[in-house]
Amino acid sequence: MQNIVLSTINARYTHTSIALRYLFANLKEYKNSTLIKEFVLNQTPYEITEKILESNPKIVGLGIYIWNALETQKVIHVLKKVSPETIIVLGGPEVSHLPHRVNFDSADYIIQGEGDLAFYDLCNSIFKGDPPNGKLIQAALPPIESIELPYKYFTDEDIKNRFVYVEASRGCPFKCEFCLSSIDKSVRNIDLDKLLVEFQRLWDRGGRTFKFIDRTFNLNMKNTTRILDFFLEKKPPYLVHFEVVPDNFPEALRDKIKLFPHGSLQLEIGIQTFDEHTSENISRKQNFEKTKDNLHFLEHETNSHLHVDLIIGLPGETIGSFGNNLNLLANLTNSEIQLGILKKLSGTHISRHDDNYGMVYSDLPPYEILKNDLIPFTTMQKMKRLARFWDLTYNSGNFSKSIKMLWSDGKVYENFSAFSEWIFTQTESTWHISLERLSELLFHYLTGECELSKEEVANAIALDVLRFRGRKIPASIREHVTELPEIGEANLEGLTKRQIKRL
Repeated sequence: MQNIVLSTINARYTHTSIALRYLFANLKEYKNSTLIKEFVLNQTPYEITEKILESNPKIVGLGIYIWNALETQKVIHVLKKVSPETIIVLGGPEVSHLPHRVNFDSADYIIQGEGDLAFYDLCNSIFKGDPPNGKLIQAALPPIESIELPYKYFTDEDIKNRFVYVEASRGCPFKCEFCLSSIDKSVRNIDLDKLLVEFQRLWDRGGRTFKFIDRTFNLNMKNTTRILDFFLEKKPPYLVHFEVVPDNFPEALRDKIKLFPHGSLQLEIGIQTFDEHTSENISRKQNFEKTKDNLHFLEHETNSHLHVDLIIGLPGETIGSFGNNLNLLANLTNSEIQLGILKKLSGTHISRHDDNYGMVYSDLPPYEILKNDLIPFTTMQKMKRLARFWDLTYNSGNFSKSIKMLWSDGKVYENFSAFSEWIFTQTESTWHISLERLSELLFHYLTGECELSKEEVANAIALDVLRFRGRKIPASIREHVTELPEIGEANLEGLTKRQIKRL
Protein backbone atom coordinates (compact mmCIF):
# COMPACT_ATOMS: atom_id res chain seq x y z
CA MET A 1 0.00 0.00 0.00
CA GLN A 2 1.27 3.48 -0.91
CA ASN A 3 0.65 5.90 1.92
CA ILE A 4 0.93 9.22 0.08
CA VAL A 5 0.06 10.48 -3.40
CA LEU A 6 1.31 13.90 -4.51
CA SER A 7 -0.72 15.31 -7.37
CA THR A 8 -1.68 18.39 -9.33
CA ILE A 9 -3.40 19.33 -12.58
CA ASN A 10 -1.02 20.99 -15.02
CA ALA A 11 -2.19 23.26 -17.82
CA ARG A 12 -0.40 21.11 -20.44
CA TYR A 13 1.33 17.76 -20.63
CA THR A 14 4.64 19.50 -21.39
CA HIS A 15 4.54 21.18 -17.97
CA THR A 16 5.95 19.55 -14.85
CA SER A 17 5.43 20.46 -11.21
CA ILE A 18 8.65 21.37 -9.44
CA ALA A 19 6.56 21.85 -6.27
CA LEU A 20 5.54 18.18 -6.09
CA ARG A 21 9.14 17.13 -6.52
CA TYR A 22 10.23 19.47 -3.73
CA LEU A 23 7.64 17.88 -1.44
CA PHE A 24 8.80 14.42 -2.44
CA ALA A 25 12.48 15.26 -1.94
CA ASN A 26 11.80 16.37 1.64
CA LEU A 27 9.58 13.49 2.76
CA LYS A 28 12.51 11.63 4.37
CA GLU A 29 11.39 8.15 5.50
CA TYR A 30 8.08 8.43 3.63
CA LYS A 31 9.60 8.77 0.17
CA ASN A 32 9.49 5.03 -0.46
CA SER A 33 5.75 5.01 0.17
CA THR A 34 4.92 8.06 -1.95
CA LEU A 35 3.94 8.46 -5.61
CA ILE A 36 3.82 11.55 -7.82
CA LYS A 37 0.85 11.61 -10.20
CA GLU A 38 0.38 14.58 -12.53
CA PHE A 39 -2.61 15.30 -14.73
CA VAL A 40 -3.72 17.86 -17.33
CA LEU A 41 -6.82 20.01 -17.61
CA ASN A 42 -8.48 17.93 -20.33
CA GLN A 43 -8.76 14.91 -18.01
CA THR A 44 -12.05 14.49 -16.16
CA PRO A 45 -12.33 14.63 -12.35
CA TYR A 46 -13.49 11.01 -12.39
CA GLU A 47 -10.49 9.83 -14.37
CA ILE A 48 -8.13 11.79 -12.12
CA THR A 49 -9.75 10.45 -8.95
CA GLU A 50 -9.61 6.88 -10.26
CA LYS A 51 -5.88 7.13 -10.94
CA ILE A 52 -5.15 8.82 -7.59
CA LEU A 53 -6.95 6.04 -5.71
CA GLU A 54 -5.25 3.19 -7.61
CA SER A 55 -2.63 2.93 -4.86
CA ASN A 56 -5.14 3.34 -2.02
CA PRO A 57 -3.36 6.31 -0.41
CA LYS A 58 -3.97 7.44 3.13
CA ILE A 59 -2.91 11.02 2.29
CA VAL A 60 -3.36 12.90 -0.97
CA GLY A 61 -1.49 16.18 -1.39
CA LEU A 62 -2.87 18.46 -4.12
CA GLY A 63 -1.18 21.54 -5.60
CA ILE A 64 -3.68 24.36 -6.19
CA TYR A 65 -3.06 27.08 -8.75
CA ILE A 66 -5.14 29.70 -10.48
CA TRP A 67 -5.50 27.55 -13.62
CA ASN A 68 -6.63 24.37 -11.84
CA ALA A 69 -8.58 25.58 -8.79
CA LEU A 70 -12.06 24.84 -10.13
CA GLU A 71 -11.08 21.49 -11.64
CA THR A 72 -9.32 20.43 -8.45
CA GLN A 73 -12.40 21.39 -6.44
CA LYS A 74 -14.32 18.84 -8.51
CA VAL A 75 -11.63 16.21 -7.90
CA ILE A 76 -11.83 16.82 -4.15
CA HIS A 77 -15.62 16.45 -4.30
CA VAL A 78 -15.37 13.07 -6.06
CA LEU A 79 -12.52 11.88 -3.82
CA LYS A 80 -14.50 12.56 -0.66
CA LYS A 81 -17.62 10.93 -2.10
CA VAL A 82 -15.96 7.63 -3.01
CA SER A 83 -13.18 7.53 -0.40
CA PRO A 84 -14.15 9.72 2.57
CA GLU A 85 -11.40 8.23 4.74
CA THR A 86 -8.67 9.58 2.45
CA ILE A 87 -6.98 12.63 4.01
CA ILE A 88 -6.72 15.51 1.54
CA VAL A 89 -4.03 18.14 2.02
CA LEU A 90 -3.95 21.26 -0.16
CA GLY A 91 -1.09 23.63 -0.83
CA GLY A 92 0.07 26.15 -3.40
CA PRO A 93 -0.43 29.85 -4.13
CA GLU A 94 -4.18 29.59 -4.70
CA VAL A 95 -4.82 28.46 -1.10
CA SER A 96 -1.94 30.24 0.65
CA HIS A 97 -3.78 33.54 0.99
CA LEU A 98 -7.25 34.54 2.12
CA PRO A 99 -9.93 34.92 1.01
CA HIS A 100 -10.39 31.57 -0.73
CA ARG A 101 -12.76 32.36 -3.58
CA VAL A 102 -13.07 28.70 -4.51
CA ASN A 103 -14.65 26.56 -1.81
CA PHE A 104 -12.17 24.00 -0.48
CA ASP A 105 -14.06 23.16 2.71
CA SER A 106 -14.03 19.44 1.87
CA ALA A 107 -10.24 19.28 2.23
CA ASP A 108 -8.89 18.08 5.58
CA TYR A 109 -5.86 20.40 5.76
CA ILE A 110 -4.58 23.46 3.91
CA ILE A 111 -0.92 24.42 4.15
CA GLN A 112 -0.42 28.13 3.59
CA GLY A 113 3.03 29.24 2.50
CA GLU A 114 6.06 27.22 1.40
CA GLY A 115 5.22 23.62 2.18
CA ASP A 116 8.57 21.92 1.44
CA LEU A 117 9.09 21.00 5.11
CA ALA A 118 5.62 21.67 6.53
CA PHE A 119 4.07 18.89 4.43
CA TYR A 120 6.47 16.33 5.91
CA ASP A 121 5.70 17.56 9.43
CA LEU A 122 1.97 17.23 8.80
CA CYS A 123 2.25 13.72 7.33
CA ASN A 124 4.51 12.65 10.18
CA SER A 125 2.01 13.87 12.78
CA ILE A 126 -0.84 12.03 10.99
CA PHE A 127 1.05 8.74 10.75
CA LYS A 128 2.09 8.99 14.39
CA GLY A 129 -1.52 9.49 15.47
CA ASP A 130 -1.18 13.11 16.59
CA PRO A 131 -2.68 15.24 13.79
CA PRO A 132 -3.19 18.99 14.26
CA ASN A 133 -6.60 20.24 15.35
CA GLY A 134 -7.08 23.08 12.91
CA LYS A 135 -7.54 22.88 9.14
CA LEU A 136 -5.33 25.85 8.24
CA ILE A 137 -1.61 25.36 8.79
CA GLN A 138 0.61 28.43 8.55
CA ALA A 139 3.94 27.13 7.28
CA ALA A 140 6.97 28.86 8.72
CA LEU A 141 9.34 30.16 6.04
CA PRO A 142 11.92 27.37 5.79
CA PRO A 143 15.64 28.18 5.76
CA ILE A 144 16.56 27.78 2.10
CA GLU A 145 19.66 25.72 2.94
CA SER A 146 17.55 23.16 4.83
CA ILE A 147 15.47 22.21 1.79
CA GLU A 148 16.52 19.16 -0.23
CA LEU A 149 16.72 19.91 -3.95
CA PRO A 150 14.21 18.09 -6.19
CA TYR A 151 15.98 17.59 -9.50
CA LYS A 152 16.82 13.91 -9.27
CA TYR A 153 13.09 13.22 -9.11
CA PHE A 154 12.40 14.42 -12.63
CA THR A 155 11.97 11.19 -14.58
CA ASP A 156 13.69 10.31 -17.84
CA GLU A 157 10.34 10.88 -19.58
CA ASP A 158 10.10 14.34 -18.01
CA ILE A 159 13.57 15.24 -19.21
CA LYS A 160 12.96 13.91 -22.70
CA ASN A 161 9.47 15.24 -23.40
CA ARG A 162 8.61 18.01 -20.94
CA PHE A 163 9.88 21.28 -19.51
CA VAL A 164 12.19 20.97 -16.53
CA TYR A 165 11.49 23.84 -14.14
CA VAL A 166 14.37 25.02 -11.98
CA GLU A 167 15.10 27.87 -9.57
CA ALA A 168 18.18 29.60 -8.23
CA SER A 169 16.34 31.87 -5.79
CA ARG A 170 13.04 32.53 -4.11
CA GLY A 171 11.39 35.86 -3.46
CA CYS A 172 11.45 39.28 -5.08
CA PRO A 173 12.69 42.65 -3.77
CA PHE A 174 10.05 44.59 -5.70
CA LYS A 175 6.57 45.41 -4.43
CA CYS A 176 4.43 45.35 -7.58
CA GLU A 177 0.94 45.27 -6.15
CA PHE A 178 -0.57 42.85 -8.68
CA CYS A 179 2.04 40.13 -8.01
CA LEU A 180 2.14 37.50 -5.26
CA SER A 181 5.92 37.70 -5.19
CA SER A 182 5.60 41.22 -3.74
CA ILE A 183 4.57 39.61 -0.45
CA ASP A 184 8.06 38.17 0.07
CA LYS A 185 10.29 40.38 2.14
CA SER A 186 13.60 39.36 0.57
CA VAL A 187 15.32 37.22 -2.03
CA ARG A 188 16.81 33.94 -0.79
CA ASN A 189 19.49 32.42 -2.97
CA ILE A 190 20.02 28.67 -3.26
CA ASP A 191 23.56 27.37 -2.79
CA LEU A 192 24.96 27.59 -6.31
CA ASP A 193 27.63 24.95 -5.78
CA LYS A 194 24.95 22.38 -4.98
CA LEU A 195 22.58 23.70 -7.64
CA LEU A 196 25.07 23.53 -10.51
CA VAL A 197 25.92 19.96 -9.57
CA GLU A 198 22.21 19.14 -9.96
CA PHE A 199 22.06 20.98 -13.28
CA GLN A 200 25.02 18.96 -14.53
CA ARG A 201 23.25 15.74 -13.58
CA LEU A 202 20.17 16.87 -15.48
CA TRP A 203 22.35 17.70 -18.46
CA ASP A 204 24.08 14.32 -18.31
CA ARG A 205 20.65 12.67 -18.37
CA GLY A 206 19.74 14.55 -21.54
CA GLY A 207 18.12 17.67 -20.12
CA ARG A 208 18.27 20.49 -22.67
CA THR A 209 15.35 22.72 -21.63
CA PHE A 210 15.73 24.63 -18.35
CA LYS A 211 12.94 27.02 -17.38
CA PHE A 212 13.93 29.18 -14.41
CA ILE A 213 11.00 30.27 -12.25
CA ASP A 214 13.00 32.96 -10.40
CA ARG A 215 11.15 36.27 -10.39
CA THR A 216 14.27 38.44 -10.62
CA PHE A 217 17.03 36.44 -12.27
CA ASN A 218 19.27 39.36 -13.26
CA LEU A 219 19.61 41.10 -9.88
CA ASN A 220 22.50 39.16 -8.34
CA MET A 221 25.21 39.55 -10.98
CA LYS A 222 27.59 37.11 -9.32
CA ASN A 223 25.07 34.28 -9.36
CA THR A 224 23.68 35.27 -12.74
CA THR A 225 27.15 35.17 -14.28
CA ARG A 226 27.94 31.74 -12.87
CA ILE A 227 24.69 30.28 -14.18
CA LEU A 228 25.14 31.81 -17.61
CA ASP A 229 28.71 30.51 -17.75
CA PHE A 230 27.43 27.02 -16.93
CA PHE A 231 25.28 27.02 -20.07
CA LEU A 232 27.76 28.85 -22.27
CA GLU A 233 30.19 25.99 -21.68
CA LYS A 234 27.64 23.54 -23.10
CA LYS A 235 27.23 22.55 -26.71
CA PRO A 236 23.94 23.64 -28.33
CA PRO A 237 21.15 22.91 -28.92
CA TYR A 238 19.55 23.79 -25.60
CA LEU A 239 17.03 26.34 -24.33
CA VAL A 240 17.30 28.34 -21.12
CA HIS A 241 14.41 30.55 -20.02
CA PHE A 242 14.79 33.40 -17.50
CA GLU A 243 12.42 36.03 -16.13
CA VAL A 244 14.32 39.31 -15.90
CA VAL A 245 13.71 42.86 -14.73
CA PRO A 246 13.87 45.17 -17.74
CA ASP A 247 16.12 47.97 -16.50
CA ASN A 248 19.10 46.04 -15.13
CA PHE A 249 21.47 44.92 -17.89
CA PRO A 250 24.96 46.12 -16.96
CA GLU A 251 27.79 45.69 -19.46
CA ALA A 252 29.03 42.46 -17.88
CA LEU A 253 25.60 40.89 -18.33
CA ARG A 254 25.26 42.23 -21.86
CA ASP A 255 28.59 40.68 -22.80
CA LYS A 256 27.40 37.27 -21.57
CA ILE A 257 24.04 37.44 -23.33
CA LYS A 258 25.71 38.31 -26.63
CA LEU A 259 27.54 34.98 -26.53
CA PHE A 260 24.42 32.79 -26.56
CA PRO A 261 23.70 31.27 -29.98
CA HIS A 262 20.38 31.60 -31.74
CA GLY A 263 17.55 29.61 -30.15
CA SER A 264 19.31 28.99 -26.84
CA LEU A 265 18.19 31.91 -24.64
CA GLN A 266 14.65 33.08 -23.93
CA LEU A 267 14.00 36.15 -21.77
CA GLU A 268 10.64 37.03 -20.23
CA ILE A 269 10.53 40.76 -19.58
CA GLY A 270 7.75 42.30 -17.52
CA ILE A 271 7.18 45.85 -18.73
CA GLN A 272 3.50 46.00 -17.69
CA THR A 273 3.24 49.76 -18.36
CA PHE A 274 5.29 52.68 -19.66
CA ASP A 275 3.08 55.21 -17.90
CA GLU A 276 4.98 56.75 -14.98
CA HIS A 277 1.86 57.64 -12.98
CA THR A 278 0.41 54.14 -13.33
CA SER A 279 3.73 52.53 -12.48
CA GLU A 280 4.08 54.62 -9.34
CA ASN A 281 0.46 53.93 -8.43
CA ILE A 282 1.08 50.16 -8.30
CA SER A 283 4.46 50.47 -6.52
CA ARG A 284 6.40 49.29 -9.55
CA LYS A 285 9.77 51.00 -9.75
CA GLN A 286 11.27 51.11 -13.23
CA ASN A 287 13.75 53.27 -15.11
CA PHE A 288 11.95 53.59 -18.43
CA GLU A 289 14.88 55.06 -20.34
CA LYS A 290 17.10 52.16 -19.29
CA THR A 291 14.32 49.76 -20.18
CA LYS A 292 14.03 51.16 -23.70
CA ASP A 293 17.80 51.07 -24.14
CA ASN A 294 17.97 47.47 -22.91
CA LEU A 295 15.19 46.37 -25.23
CA HIS A 296 17.01 47.96 -28.16
CA PHE A 297 20.18 46.14 -27.15
CA LEU A 298 18.46 42.76 -26.78
CA GLU A 299 16.60 43.21 -30.06
CA HIS A 300 19.54 44.30 -32.19
CA GLU A 301 22.69 42.93 -30.57
CA THR A 302 21.73 39.49 -29.25
CA ASN A 303 20.15 36.26 -30.46
CA SER A 304 17.73 36.19 -27.52
CA HIS A 305 14.09 35.33 -28.00
CA LEU A 306 12.10 37.93 -26.07
CA HIS A 307 8.69 37.60 -24.45
CA VAL A 308 7.52 41.01 -23.21
CA ASP A 309 4.47 41.69 -21.03
CA LEU A 310 1.90 44.49 -20.83
CA ILE A 311 -1.13 44.53 -18.53
CA ILE A 312 -4.60 45.79 -19.43
CA GLY A 313 -6.76 47.34 -16.68
CA LEU A 314 -4.19 48.66 -14.19
CA PRO A 315 -5.71 51.16 -11.72
CA GLY A 316 -5.54 54.69 -13.08
CA GLU A 317 -4.50 53.69 -16.60
CA THR A 318 -6.78 54.70 -19.45
CA ILE A 319 -7.26 52.85 -22.72
CA GLY A 320 -5.36 55.66 -24.39
CA SER A 321 -2.41 55.14 -22.07
CA PHE A 322 -2.43 51.41 -22.71
CA GLY A 323 -2.58 52.11 -26.44
CA ASN A 324 0.51 54.29 -26.09
CA ASN A 325 2.25 51.42 -24.28
CA LEU A 326 1.52 49.01 -27.11
CA ASN A 327 2.52 51.50 -29.80
CA LEU A 328 5.82 52.17 -28.09
CA LEU A 329 6.63 48.54 -27.38
CA ALA A 330 5.68 47.20 -30.81
CA ASN A 331 7.92 49.82 -32.40
CA LEU A 332 10.79 48.95 -30.02
CA THR A 333 10.82 45.21 -30.55
CA ASN A 334 9.67 42.45 -32.90
CA SER A 335 9.34 40.02 -30.01
CA GLU A 336 6.24 38.41 -28.55
CA ILE A 337 4.17 40.94 -26.63
CA GLN A 338 1.86 39.27 -24.15
CA LEU A 339 -1.23 41.38 -23.47
CA GLY A 340 -2.44 40.22 -20.06
CA ILE A 341 -5.68 41.17 -18.32
CA LEU A 342 -5.20 42.40 -14.74
CA LYS A 343 -6.03 39.74 -12.13
CA LYS A 344 -6.83 40.25 -8.47
CA LEU A 345 -4.95 37.53 -6.61
CA SER A 346 -5.71 36.94 -2.95
CA GLY A 347 -2.88 38.24 -0.80
CA THR A 348 -1.78 40.98 -3.18
CA HIS A 349 -2.10 44.69 -2.43
CA ILE A 350 -3.88 45.59 -5.67
CA SER A 351 -7.16 45.47 -3.74
CA ARG A 352 -6.34 48.78 -2.05
CA HIS A 353 -7.37 50.52 -5.29
CA ASP A 354 -10.83 48.95 -5.48
CA ASP A 355 -12.77 51.91 -4.08
CA ASN A 356 -10.71 54.74 -5.55
CA TYR A 357 -10.82 53.38 -9.10
CA GLY A 358 -14.04 51.37 -9.05
CA MET A 359 -12.20 48.11 -9.69
CA VAL A 360 -14.60 45.21 -10.23
CA TYR A 361 -13.22 41.68 -10.68
CA SER A 362 -14.69 38.28 -11.36
CA ASP A 363 -14.88 36.03 -8.31
CA LEU A 364 -14.07 33.02 -10.52
CA PRO A 365 -10.53 32.03 -11.51
CA PRO A 366 -8.50 33.64 -12.99
CA TYR A 367 -10.15 36.63 -11.21
CA GLU A 368 -9.79 39.00 -14.14
CA ILE A 369 -10.94 42.59 -13.98
CA LEU A 370 -14.41 43.18 -15.44
CA LYS A 371 -14.46 46.98 -15.35
CA ASN A 372 -13.19 50.05 -13.55
CA ASP A 373 -14.05 53.75 -13.49
CA LEU A 374 -11.99 54.40 -16.64
CA ILE A 375 -12.82 51.26 -18.64
CA PRO A 376 -16.47 50.09 -18.75
CA PHE A 377 -17.35 46.41 -19.07
CA THR A 378 -18.08 46.56 -22.81
CA THR A 379 -14.70 48.17 -23.50
CA MET A 380 -12.94 45.63 -21.28
CA GLN A 381 -14.58 42.88 -23.31
CA LYS A 382 -13.19 44.45 -26.47
CA MET A 383 -9.75 44.54 -24.88
CA LYS A 384 -9.95 40.85 -23.99
CA ARG A 385 -10.84 40.06 -27.60
CA LEU A 386 -7.97 42.25 -28.77
CA ALA A 387 -5.56 40.30 -26.55
CA ARG A 388 -6.84 37.00 -27.92
CA PHE A 389 -6.62 38.03 -31.58
CA TRP A 390 -3.18 39.52 -30.92
CA ASP A 391 -2.04 36.09 -29.74
CA LEU A 392 -3.55 34.36 -32.78
CA THR A 393 -2.01 36.67 -35.33
CA TYR A 394 0.98 38.57 -33.95
CA ASN A 395 2.38 36.39 -31.16
CA SER A 396 1.81 33.14 -33.04
CA GLY A 397 4.44 34.12 -35.61
CA ASN A 398 2.14 32.90 -38.36
CA PHE A 399 1.78 36.38 -39.86
CA SER A 400 5.07 38.02 -38.96
CA LYS A 401 5.27 40.00 -42.23
CA SER A 402 1.65 40.52 -43.23
CA ILE A 403 0.24 41.56 -39.84
CA LYS A 404 2.49 44.63 -39.77
CA MET A 405 0.78 45.91 -42.89
CA LEU A 406 -2.00 46.96 -40.49
CA TRP A 407 0.16 49.67 -38.94
CA SER A 408 2.48 51.10 -41.54
CA ASP A 409 1.72 54.47 -39.91
CA GLY A 410 3.09 53.24 -36.55
CA LYS A 411 -0.34 53.35 -34.85
CA VAL A 412 -0.30 49.74 -33.71
CA TYR A 413 -3.04 49.86 -31.10
CA GLU A 414 -5.49 51.98 -33.05
CA ASN A 415 -5.25 49.88 -36.21
CA PHE A 416 -5.14 46.48 -34.54
CA SER A 417 -8.08 47.40 -32.31
CA ALA A 418 -10.18 48.15 -35.39
CA PHE A 419 -9.04 44.88 -36.99
CA SER A 420 -9.90 42.95 -33.82
CA GLU A 421 -13.44 44.27 -33.72
CA TRP A 422 -13.88 43.59 -37.44
CA ILE A 423 -12.75 39.95 -37.02
CA PHE A 424 -15.25 39.50 -34.21
CA THR A 425 -18.10 40.73 -36.42
CA GLN A 426 -17.08 38.07 -38.96
CA THR A 427 -16.56 35.14 -36.56
CA GLU A 428 -18.56 35.99 -33.41
CA SER A 429 -15.91 33.93 -31.65
CA THR A 430 -12.34 34.18 -30.40
CA TRP A 431 -11.74 30.42 -30.43
CA HIS A 432 -11.51 27.58 -32.96
CA ILE A 433 -10.53 29.83 -35.87
CA SER A 434 -8.33 27.91 -38.29
CA LEU A 435 -5.10 29.25 -39.73
CA GLU A 436 -6.65 29.22 -43.20
CA ARG A 437 -9.64 31.25 -41.96
CA LEU A 438 -7.33 33.75 -40.23
CA SER A 439 -5.33 34.13 -43.44
CA GLU A 440 -8.50 34.88 -45.39
CA LEU A 441 -9.76 37.34 -42.78
CA LEU A 442 -6.49 39.23 -42.74
CA PHE A 443 -6.40 39.32 -46.55
CA HIS A 444 -9.96 40.62 -46.86
CA TYR A 445 -9.46 43.24 -44.15
CA LEU A 446 -6.21 44.57 -45.61
CA THR A 447 -7.55 44.67 -49.15
CA GLY A 448 -11.09 45.75 -48.29
CA GLU A 449 -11.09 47.95 -45.20
CA CYS A 450 -7.51 49.19 -45.68
CA GLU A 451 -7.70 49.26 -49.49
CA LEU A 452 -4.22 47.78 -49.96
CA SER A 453 -3.15 46.07 -53.17
CA LYS A 454 -4.39 42.48 -53.42
CA GLU A 455 -1.11 41.38 -54.99
CA GLU A 456 0.98 43.05 -52.27
CA VAL A 457 -1.08 41.54 -49.47
CA ALA A 458 -1.26 38.09 -51.12
CA ASN A 459 2.51 38.04 -51.56
CA ALA A 460 3.07 38.94 -47.90
CA ILE A 461 0.66 36.27 -46.66
CA ALA A 462 2.18 33.71 -49.03
CA LEU A 463 5.58 34.46 -47.57
CA ASP A 464 4.23 33.95 -44.07
CA VAL A 465 2.26 30.79 -44.81
CA LEU A 466 4.95 29.05 -46.85
CA ARG A 467 7.62 29.60 -44.21
CA PHE A 468 6.31 26.39 -42.64
CA ARG A 469 6.45 23.15 -44.55
CA GLY A 470 3.16 21.54 -45.49
CA ARG A 471 1.01 24.67 -45.22
CA LYS A 472 -1.18 25.78 -48.10
CA ILE A 473 -2.22 29.20 -49.31
CA PRO A 474 -6.03 29.55 -49.31
CA ALA A 475 -7.47 29.54 -52.83
CA SER A 476 -8.98 33.01 -52.44
CA ILE A 477 -5.48 34.40 -51.79
CA ARG A 478 -3.51 32.11 -54.06
CA GLU A 479 -4.89 33.61 -57.28
CA HIS A 480 -3.40 37.01 -56.39
CA VAL A 481 0.15 35.81 -55.60
CA THR A 482 2.66 37.30 -58.07
CA GLU A 483 5.97 36.80 -56.25
CA LEU A 484 7.06 33.35 -55.18
CA PRO A 485 8.94 33.33 -51.86
CA GLU A 486 12.40 31.76 -51.90
CA ILE A 487 11.48 28.80 -49.77
CA GLY A 488 12.26 25.74 -51.85
CA GLU A 489 10.14 23.24 -53.75
CA ALA A 490 9.08 21.33 -50.62
CA ASN A 491 6.76 24.13 -49.52
CA LEU A 492 5.07 24.89 -52.82
CA GLU A 493 2.09 22.58 -52.55
CA GLY A 494 -0.08 25.58 -51.66
CA LEU A 495 0.24 26.78 -55.25
CA THR A 496 -1.07 25.22 -58.44
CA LYS A 497 1.40 23.91 -61.03
CA ARG A 498 0.23 26.60 -63.44
CA GLN A 499 0.94 29.31 -60.85
CA ILE A 500 4.39 27.94 -60.05
CA LYS A 501 5.21 27.84 -63.77
CA ARG A 502 3.88 31.38 -64.25
CA LEU A 503 5.86 32.69 -61.29
